[in-house]
Amino acid sequence: MTQILKSLSLSLLLLTAAPASAEDSVGATYTDSKLQWGPCPPFLPQGCGIAVVHGDPSKPNVDVFFKVPAGSIIPSHTHTSAERMVLVAGMLDVTYEGEKTKRLKPGMYAYGPAGKPHSAVCAKGKDPCVLFIGFEAPLDAIPTAPAVK
Repeated sequence: MTQILKSLSLSLLLLTAAPASAEDSVGATYTDSKLQWGPCPPFLPQGCGIAVVHGDPSKPNVDVFFKVPAGSIIPSHTHTSAERMVLVAGMLDVTYEGEKTKRLKPGMYAYGPAGKPHSAVCAKGKDPCVLFIGFEAPLDAIPTAPAVK
């Protein structure tokens, strides 16, 4: 039940963040002053932010920028939706359950299947990690229990 509430809190938080208009979205970068950054769910790192670039987080086909400070650990979680990602800043080590860790550098694309647990670590340094993420289904983030080794 707690996981469901945390997931719902993400959707509620994002609904309050107005996306840039379609005209403003063309050519937008994560540093665009017109973007409205909202907080992330509490299980994600302090300083995390999400900005809606296009669409409505409660509906299919929403695009967001997701930002975490350098040195942040993104705990294991899943999404109801598949996600298509491009790292736009920083360096991010991403681990999907049952797979080897992949290091993403700016400009690299990654695909995350719906429901597959994953975690990540943003490299230490001066640059935050910023992902552009396209979700097929409404946006959610559901924390998962740590894997038992």
